Amino acid sequence: MQRIPGLGFIAIILLLFSFSTYSDNAFTQRKDVQLFIQSMVKEHHFNARELTAIMNQVVIRPDIIESMEKPYEKKNWDVYRDIFLTPARLKGGLDYWAANRQALEKAQKKYGVPPEIIVAILGVETLYGERQGEHRVLDALATLAFNYPKRAPYFTRELKEYLLLCREHGVPATQFKGSYAGAIGQPQFMPSSYRNFAVDFNNKGKRDIVSDNADSIGSIANYFHHHGWKTNDGVAQNAKIVGTRYKRIQVNPKKPNYYYSQLVAHGVKPITAAHNHPSRAALIELVTANGNEYWIAYHNFFVITRYNSSPQYALVVYLLSQQLKQQWTAMNTKKHRAYA
Repeated sequence: MQRIPGLGFIAIILLLFSFSTYSDNAFTQRKDVQLFIQSMVKEHHFNARELTAIMNQVVIRPDIIESMEKPYEKKNWDVYRDIFLTPARLKGGLDYWAANRQALEKAQKKYGVPPEIIVAILGVETLYGERQGEHRVLDALATLAFNYPKRAPYFTRELKEYLLLCREHGVPATQFKGSYAGAIGQPQFMPSSYRNFAVDFNNKGKRDIVSDNADSIGSIANYFHHHGWKTNDGVAQNAKIVGTRYKRIQVNPKKPNYYYSQLVAHGVKPITAAHNHPSRAALIELVTANGNEYWIAYHNFFVITRYNSSPQYALVVYLLSQQLKQQWTAMNTKKHRAYA
């Protein structure tokens, strides 16, 4: 026989429901949230009531702020490197390359970005689309826009871009899931990058970087092309230091800030011969358990940092790309010989 809940139980349920409703509405009662809603109504013609209803669904996530304070990129280089340069990630990249060869070749032809760089980006970002993030993008961006003051302007802009993206795609703002920073899809584009650089690479009528490999490949290539990728230019070279004059060189800048000849004159020597290297370069210094490691970085290295500003990120993408290229070339050479 089913028992009828007592009045005390019902009162608790009503109290919890009331508290939940108050908590949701309390967020949109904040002055900064109200100003945000007003700006979206004024600048982008959102309906105030509908947008308020959307923002009432926001769940503020303190754990997201904790993740922002402890990114992988703060780890020592040797620890960070070993997270991404693994046999499993290399094999996954070769399998992905083989399965998407046509789209990768099309992207290289159209944008000048080599397949190994595109595949490496996907490998580092989401393990080739397998790990796109489980955070609701609405919650992540709202948390960082309104509860993370030191980067609030950036994430407020991204929240605006996200709401515009959802309106353009005709989907609820609660639909997308992504990283703790609000990045979306296989290539982990922030909403502004999704809107500006994602492409419909197979002409299906929509830009889908969540489930469409071709769109993800074309979008990454378009992003790199837009940010100045130079076809056939080098990316980086491992270096050794001779003497102490290198201490006068600025390390880990945002662009190639010296002539290559200046670095050499200050005792920064490439470990392998440098042929046809770009004239401009920079010195990258990374910390490991066994001392500092040095790299000469060229323009294309800093194009990668437009994706993620960490020099460790750019270097691990480059190193993975070189592993992929070497293994891909060896595999296809072997196949060619077998058929000869």
